[in-house]
Amino acid sequence: MKTKKITSHRDLEIYKIAFDAAMEIFELTKGFPKEEQYSLTDQIRRSSRSVCAQISEAFRKRKYEKSFISKIVDGEGEAAETQVWLEFSLRCGYIKKSKANELYKIYDNILSKFVIMRNQPDKWVL
Repeated sequence: MKTKKITSHRDLEIYKIAFDAAMEIFELTKGFPKEEQYSLTDQIRRSSRSVCAQISEAFRKRKYEKSFISKIVDGEGEAAETQVWLEFSLRCGYIKKSKANELYKIYDNILSKFVIMRNQPDKWVL
């Protein structure tokens, strides 16, 4: 089986998963109450999008191991923060339990990929 050469952060599976999840959250939050616009809605959108940004930055900083790891750790934090906002969204009744669980598991998957990248930087660093 021939594997595609990774030339951009957009080629990374973790990026694709995170981007799709962030877009799903964006669509989902369109239905949140207006009073949440500058709090919960803004927070969950920003953290989910930041996961993608951290992946992109880590990919571009892979020349320097410590910088790469730092961005990966930042991405882990943003993914975990997104999970917290998902919990609030569920408890406030803005999303169904099945959707919250689905997205939470997606972010668990993203977190596990971050951990692998953090623990094995030699596979990524130039």
